Amino acid sequence: MTTQASWNQDSARQIIADKKQMDGALLPILHALQDHFGYVDEAAVPLIADELNLSRAEVHGVITFYHDFRRHPGGRHVVKVCRAEACQALGAGMLEQHAKKSLGVDYHGTTKDGNVTLEQVFCLGNCACGPSVMIDDKLYARVSPQRFDSLIGKLQGGR
Repeated sequence: MTTQASWNQDSARQIIADKKQMDGALLPILHALQDHFGYVDEAAVPLIADELNLSRAEVHGVITFYHDFRRHPGGRHVVKVCRAEACQALGAGMLEQHAKKSLGVDYHGTTKDGNVTLEQVFCLGNCACGPSVMIDDKLYARVSPQRFDSLIGKLQGGR
């Protein structure tokens, strides 16, 4: 289960200050904010822009370009389905459709109960054992629709 801090401007300012001297600091700052809060709050955009001498549009453009960055809090658990070619060849397309239907959300969506956010990735580095899924930070191989349901059931019921 992923646990992030609630949005806090002082914490965000500290994260930005800690990374602003890095070469190409924008992406490390965005990743650090997302790691800490679980998303990049809209209120962070002017803070980052001011510190890095960028326009708000430039910061916003990077956040919206990369699908890894969320602009709203995610679910308590993040489920990532691999869509790379090797996993596709092993049935990821069917798993992908099943996951969306089973959870009732599309990619980047969160279930109504706030429990699960569904994300797509394009390689989990587990190509020989696909289709692969990552739940929070744990990798699962050879995930069938039935195994997916079992894994999700454990998230929902704590079994």
